Amino acid sequence: MDTPERFAHLPDYAFPRLRALLDAHAPGGPVVHMSIGEPTHPTAPFVPEVLAAEVAGFGRYPANDGTPALLAAISGGGGGATLVAEVGPERLMALNGTREGLFNALLALCPETKRGRRPVVLIPNPFYQVYAVAALAAGAEPVYLPATRATGYLPDFGALSPDLLDRTAIAFVCSPANPQGAVASRGYLSDLLDLAERHDFRVFSDECYSEVWRDAPPPGLLEAGRAHDPERQVVFNSLSKRSNVPGLRSGFVAAGPGAIGPIRRLRAYAGAPLPDPLQAVAARLWQDEAHVEASRALYAEKYAIAARILGNVPGCRVPEAGFFLWLPVPDGEAAALKLWRETGVRVLPGAYLAREVDGFNPGAGYVRVAMVAGIEAFEQGLGALRRCLYG
Repeated sequence: MDTPERFAHLPDYAFPRLRALLDAHAPGGPVVHMSIGEPTHPTAPFVPEVLAAEVAGFGRYPANDGTPALLAAISGGGGGATLVAEVGPERLMALNGTREGLFNALLALCPETKRGRRPVVLIPNPFYQVYAVAALAAGAEPVYLPATRATGYLPDFGALSPDLLDRTAIAFVCSPANPQGAVASRGYLSDLLDLAERHDFRVFSDECYSEVWRDAPPPGLLEAGRAHDPERQVVFNSLSKRSNVPGLRSGFVAAGPGAIGPIRRLRAYAGAPLPDPLQAVAARLWQDEAHVEASRALYAEKYAIAARILGNVPGCRVPEAGFFLWLPVPDGEAAALKLWRETGVRVLPGAYLAREVDGFNPGAGYVRVAMVAGIEAFEQGLGALRRCLYG
């Protein structure tokens, strides 16, 4: 049987591609995993006891939208969830990880046509790959916008033609950006919302790295959008990076009253809500800031290590926020293979996170390095990378 044409030309996902590139070769030294954004910092010590106390909840179907305790914790929470207090629990839904939420929210909110034509979904390039798959699943046209050094590593939405913006149904923005670590200013986000109001589209803001920052907390879309139409603003966040629990699969979406209804309705039919005991753990994590501050202090050490080791390498920059280094190399695949074979350090070719447009892949000349290992392993791995790739 034929497969759907809309998915026929998808490349393999980044990490199967990485295994195909590297795993036929022996590592050249002790393996240091710096390819995947999987934090290894300690999480809050109370997680096991909360889970044990709530284990009977595995015998019940989970609350579809989120338990009242979890929604209250998010809307009253600290850190990246502070501004959600302005929207309240009625405009929130708990997610089984933000990847699920990003995909299903687009299905719920992207129209079949926009002004009589196929709708457009604007996607930064490089990007988190679920953005494109969600657009294709909804029957929309993904349009990849370069997020390069020339654009400050964020898309230049203001440079787009009025005709393209009129066809746009949804625009994705990721700040702090994965993989480049750039932070969208309040002005940038406000200008994007101005365009959304003028051309009638929604902004999907992926803010999963908002709690990992170097000098100042990044502004979020809700903060920048106080004076804007709330129906234009759909915000996603997660505990994966904030609390170092990617396996918990707990996030949330915040949206306007008109948008959250369809998102919840689709989840009731086709979603996979988080088990109630895990929602109880998530609620406690959103209420606790001590473990977040301890984790952020470890990232501060890593930013300093990166600045010391790479500071005099042309083109290398310590990011404003997030935990990825976006390092320039002549060829990302060749650099990743060389690094693995000579040192055992495992990084991701930047091209695997981007799409080629008009013969240009904006990730091809980079590798993405995840700053997730322990301090000692991170320093050793980054030192080996410096010697191997930059001399």
